[in-house]
Order: sequence, then C-alpha cells, then structure tokens
Amino acid sequence: MTTRRFVTVAALALLVVTSGCLGVLTGDEPLKLSSEPAAADATVASDAGYKTNGTQTLEVNRSFSVAGQERKVVASNHVTTYEKSMDLGLFGDVKLGVFSVISTPAAEVAGKTLNPIGDYSNDQLVGLIQSRYQGLSNVEQVSTRNVQMLGTTANVTKYSATARIKGQELDVYVHVTKVRHNEDFIVALGLYPQQLDDEEANVLELMRSVEHPAEA
Repeated sequence: MTTRRFVTVAALALLVVTSGCLGVLTGDEPLKLSSEPAAADATVASDAGYKTNGTQTLEVNRSFSVAGQERKVVASNHVTTYEKSMDLGLFGDVKLGVFSVISTPAAEVAGKTLNPIGDYSNDQLVGLIQSRYQGLSNVEQVSTRNVQMLGTTANVTKYSATARIKGQELDVYVHVTKVRHNEDFIVALGLYPQQLDDEEANVLELMRSVEHPAEA
C-alpha cells in the first residue's frame, strides 16, 4: 500500500458520500460548495518527523434530476497529507507513517445539514476507507479516547488492521476522529505500523494541533 493510495481512497470515500444528498436542491445555476482547508500545525508536524506536500483541492461535479430538471453541483473538499519515512527492516525505508486532515463542507441549507458525514461514526468512516481499498483488511476497534481538536472534544477511535505493502502483509494501527468546525466537517486520520506503537503519541498531538481554516 502506498501512502498516496491510502489518502486518495480516504478522500474519495468522503467526497462520494458528500455529493450523494445534494440533489434535493433546485435552481438554474450550478450549486457550488467549498470547504476551507485544514492542516496540522507546521512546527508540531516537523517535530514529529512528518513532511507534507501541501493541500489538495478535490472537486466533485455531479448532475441530478430534480422535478424534471437537471441540477449541477460542484463540491470542493480539501486534503492535507503528511508522511513519515520509517525503516521497517524487511520492507526497507517506507513512507508509511501517514496523517491526513480532510475538510468537507457541511452543506447546510435552511438550517439542515445535507452532508451525511456529520452523522457518521468513526466506525463508519473507517469502514468507508476499507470498502474502497482492498489492501486494508481485518479492521478491528482497539480503544477510544478524547482529545481537544479545534476547541472541541473529539472522540478518537484506534483500530488494528492489516495492510499489504510490497506484496507483504503488515499490521498497522489506524486512528480516526471527526468534528464540526465553522461551516465544515473536519476528519483526521493517522496510520502507522503496530511495531512502532510509540507513534500513537505523535498522531494524537497532530490531531490536537489541527488548524482550520489553514493556508492551502
């Protein structure tokens, strides 16, 4: 499994679900929804050994038939990804330490949030990742804890899983949490090898340091 593949799957899983409930709206012009970028504090990431290539804007275009008319929806989401190189012996030096922050618009209309991510549990979020990436399997919940993220008490769930790396299987831990901040939902994901269990402290600190909005 490559880190790019992991992040892409996580992001697209959210995008597909986000765009699925917007067809209830009507209008002549395309409905444009956009989140504001979110990111970990640069100093915290650097101190933990993580590097980022910046923030990606992932845009989804959909057309819906509403009351006999076609309606276009353009949803822009943002993903900031951090990677950490780790020496895994048999696997060599692999960029497997991954931390991603995803911001997706709450899509609130007339006081109602149309983005179903708001109602998703951490189990459902990690299930979205697993269902769209066959290289991640045997996902089981290990523990839960709370951290402060963006001024909100965020419930973080830790999962054990098996990832396929260079044709070999590797046991990993995955951490998932989500909060609502301003007009967006913020999802934070961390993944690292189980043999480096001390990495959990870094992932939790990255979650605590998340900033939103952040410079893309």
